[in-house]
Amino acid sequence: MDKESTRSLDKFVCPFGGQEVELLEVRYLAGGMPLLRLRIRERKRFTIFEIDAASAARWAQSMLAWSEVQGMAGESPQ
Repeated sequence: MDKESTRSLDKFVCPFGGQEVELLEVRYLAGGMPLLRLRIRERKRFTIFEIDAASAARWAQSMLAWSEVQGMAGESPQ
């Protein structure tokens, strides 16, 4: 029996290094707040962790600020 439901939000491959990145919304059927699961695959190794909405927002703001300084804001990943 499934203990969670997931919904894929985005999936892409990083151009430098070839890591596969997937972001999923996770809802546990027992209840609680939804979480953001980040799954990074690098060859055979996986890194998977889940964060709350406030942590996701902070991380997103930091990444956006960095990308703006690099002149990459608004460009789509290829």
